[in-house]
Amino acid sequence: MIAAKDQTADVYQPQADICRALNHPVRLAILDILRDGEQCVCHMEAMLGLRQAYISQHLMVLRDAGLVEDRRDGWNVFYRVTRREVYKVTDAMSTLTGQPARQIAHVRSAADCPCPKCNI
Repeated sequence: MIAAKDQTADVYQPQADICRALNHPVRLAILDILRDGEQCVCHMEAMLGLRQAYISQHLMVLRDAGLVEDRRDGWNVFYRVTRREVYKVTDAMSTLTGQPARQIAHVRSAADCPCPKCNI
């Protein structure tokens, strides 16, 4: 019986890991911001109104789950989604809850973002 239990856990562990990574409102908001493509951490700070260190902790969870990756450009760190299929999951959650799929645009503006991408 124990072997069957271990085998079941092994089969479902990747899905559980993805669900765990998606199990926080800030991580869902970060994915929402990244829906339009690569963004820097300072852009996420401006959009979310949260400290860089807090956002970075959540980005680490998403990165460890294989959902995002980063690249450095001078002082800026940019993140992008590596598994676009995650949006099928978040869109399904939006449908289940009756909430709009794109919510972050209604929360804040990136007007205060100091990054080169926002201040062209």
